[in-house]
Amino acid sequence: MGYLAEDQRPMNVSKIKALKGQRPVVVVTAYTAPVASIVSRHADILLVGDSLGNVIYGMDTTVAVTMEMMIAHGRAVAQYADYSLVVVDMPFGSFQESKEQAFRNAARLMKETGCQAVKIEGGIEMAETVAFLTSRGIPVMGHVGLLPQSVNALGGFKVQGRGDAGLEQVLRDARAIAEAGAFTVVLECVASQVAEPVTSSIAVPTIGIGASNACDGQVLVIDDLIGLTKNTPKFVKRYAEVAKQIEQAVQAYSQNVIARSFPEDDTHTFS
Repeated sequence: MGYLAEDQRPMNVSKIKALKGQRPVVVVTAYTAPVASIVSRHADILLVGDSLGNVIYGMDTTVAVTMEMMIAHGRAVAQYADYSLVVVDMPFGSFQESKEQAFRNAARLMKETGCQAVKIEGGIEMAETVAFLTSRGIPVMGHVGLLPQSVNALGGFKVQGRGDAGLEQVLRDARAIAEAGAFTVVLECVASQVAEPVTSSIAVPTIGIGASNACDGQVLVIDDLIGLTKNTPKFVKRYAEVAKQIEQAVQAYSQNVIARSFPEDDTHTFS
């Protein structure tokens, strides 16, 4: 049984919100059906992040990720997430133009994937859009602090919330998104002193990634967590070294094939 099996399942938005002040919210990314089926018992939320552009497709940023990519991976995950709430990222260019555009694309994501919520990057400037969606039946996970979709405007991946002005900006953004109706707010790559005042100032759970354990929950990219990626961000703890295991397995397979010891007669063949 999973660590979270004692909790009532499956998860939904109301249960996630009720976890604030009770216990930390466990979030992990998932992009494929096999991974979703393995990790669902151990996570409150499976996030089909646009980070798939980096870890699945080898892109330098998430800017080029498309709706079609998010739908394909979102559908695969939602089919096999028996316990977790599934949230799908809205990719760059799918929601910034207008709240009406955001609604059309969010509704499409939910219809075509079977997910229960979408995630939108942005602060005060996206509050009206978040309110528009949530008032029309689309649950929204907010995302403030470092915004990977805005990396070109930011001039790189830079820690946010430093200094008094930086702290106030993150506070304003988080409050605006929470008050607009988001059921959780991701805080990404913010200075360690930011998480506590933000978390205590909004009524919904904060989910940290590089934001300290003062948040109401944590999220990591699955490929970072299990050791599939070459570079490890400072905020990541690697819980396995799966890349090494894959290499060892394929190396052994290669040696077996060359030595003609695989396939073995009777064991791996048909009569």
